[in-house]
Amino acid sequence: MYNNQYLKSQLTNEEVLVVNSEIERQKKSTAVAFLLCLFLGTLGAHRYYMGKNGSAIAMTLITVLTLGLGAFITGIWAFIDLFLITTWLRENQDEIENTAAQQILSKRGSQTKEATENNID
Repeated sequence: MYNNQYLKSQLTNEEVLVVNSEIERQKKSTAVAFLLCLFLGTLGAHRYYMGKNGSAIAMTLITVLTLGLGAFITGIWAFIDLFLITTWLRENQDEIENTAAQQILSKRGSQTKEATENNID
C-alpha cells in the first residue's frame, strides 16, 4: 500500500527516530482492538476504534434494530474480524509511518527552498 521503505531510506537516523516515536504515539492498541471485538463486537465497537465507521454503523444497526436477534449475524461478523484485526493494525501503523515520513521530507524541502531563496536575496 505504502512505499515506506523508500521514504525511510531518505531520512536521517534522527528523523527515523522521530517517525518511530510518532508511530508509538499514534498507533492503535492491539489489546484494546481485540477486547472491543470480544466484548462489544456485535455492536461494531472494534470497527469504530479502527476507523471503519461505515461497517461499524451497519453492525450497530443490525443488532439494535432487530432487537438483538441480528446479534447472531454480527457475532459471526465479529468472529471473522478477529482474524482481520492484525492486518488493520499493521495498515494503521503503515499509514502513520508514511504520513510522518512525508511530513518530515516536505518540511525539509520547504526549509531548503527557503534557505535557497534567502541566499539569492
